[in-house]
Amino acid sequence: MTVAMIEKDKVGGTCLHRGCIPTKALLHAAEVADATRDSEQFGIKSTFEGVDIAAVTSYRENIVAKKYKGLQSLVKARGVTTIAGEGRVVGGTTVQVGEDTYRGKNLVLATGSYSRSLPGLELGGRVITSEQALGLQFVPKKVAVLGGGVIGVEFASVWRSFGADVTIIEALPHLVPNEEEVISKALERAFRKRGIEYSLGVRFQSVTQSDAGVVVTLENGRTVEAELLLVAVGRGPATANLGFEEAGIRMDRGFVLTNERLATSVPNVYAIGDIVPGLQLAHRSFQQGIFVAEEIAGLKPVVIEDINIPKITYSDPEVASIGYSEARAIEKFGAEKVATYDYSLAGNARSEIIGTSGSIKVVRVKDGPIIGVSAIGSRVGELIGEAQLAVNWEAYPEDIAP
Repeated sequence: MTVAMIEKDKVGGTCLHRGCIPTKALLHAAEVADATRDSEQFGIKSTFEGVDIAAVTSYRENIVAKKYKGLQSLVKARGVTTIAGEGRVVGGTTVQVGEDTYRGKNLVLATGSYSRSLPGLELGGRVITSEQALGLQFVPKKVAVLGGGVIGVEFASVWRSFGADVTIIEALPHLVPNEEEVISKALERAFRKRGIEYSLGVRFQSVTQSDAGVVVTLENGRTVEAELLLVAVGRGPATANLGFEEAGIRMDRGFVLTNERLATSVPNVYAIGDIVPGLQLAHRSFQQGIFVAEEIAGLKPVVIEDINIPKITYSDPEVASIGYSEARAIEKFGAEKVATYDYSLAGNARSEIIGTSGSIKVVRVKDGPIIGVSAIGSRVGELIGEAQLAVNWEAYPEDIAP
């Protein structure tokens, strides 16, 4: 098939330029900072002299530039035509870019996401999103983070490692609220030990800015003073003013509605990635892109549900999970059919060697397969691939253990 790809900015999207890749580079720099500070406990003498943010930025930008160059070469080698500009759907599978019009046998919508804010909370000045946080040319002394989800706790973790005082404000009862409650509580304990403060279960009310910083007021009257406020309340679908609704594509609060095979309400038009309700993860987008390509080619690919896609939060400590939480498993299968197993890393020699603590929780159907695994601790993101195989193959513990 011939492919035309319309892109208004840079090929690679949020993940490569504003999300996963640059933030993981920052998190690795943060890990090196912590390792330098703590090296004496391993018998290695070193001195932590501070963070050269310009050098950290250069390291991060070089990684992104290399991956961007490689991606451009890959697209070119595959014979994909890249069209620079902003596209607008003008009906059926036709897209207008400036004065030009392009029509395909099929159209795939993959317009990605943007950093959300809250009603009445204006971004600008000292109130920033993750995009601006990546571009900071200094390490703030004190930061408030609005949102205790993945983005919020990752930036909080980085800034704390770089020496900042950090306070996270989360309206829900726990940090990383989409994870197992036992994992969320463990992250809260770990963050408290690291000196990261947090306010849970109280909503944001307002923020005022001055030359000195920001003052954040919560609904209970408590205030948090900081140099900056990072707004990390999730990402919204980037679908406004692109002609989707006018073309008859069914939408809901900006998201594109599809069936399980990612087809929209308009024939031969598909949607993938962050604009489709569900997990907003790069590897979900990749998988959906491959799925749609195979679907168009008539290969009848197998549907992979969000529950079978692993997710990782690369804070210190890391959080990783795949499949059902205990609560969701009970909801689906009934309490009498669900069994769980909790394993503390405290007694594990490897964990002792690398200086981590944490736990792993396994959920299974009684006398049945493993249906969920959640973990917290250093490097647990590297273990979740094994858990993914167990969950997606519906493996029994008795089969894996030998």
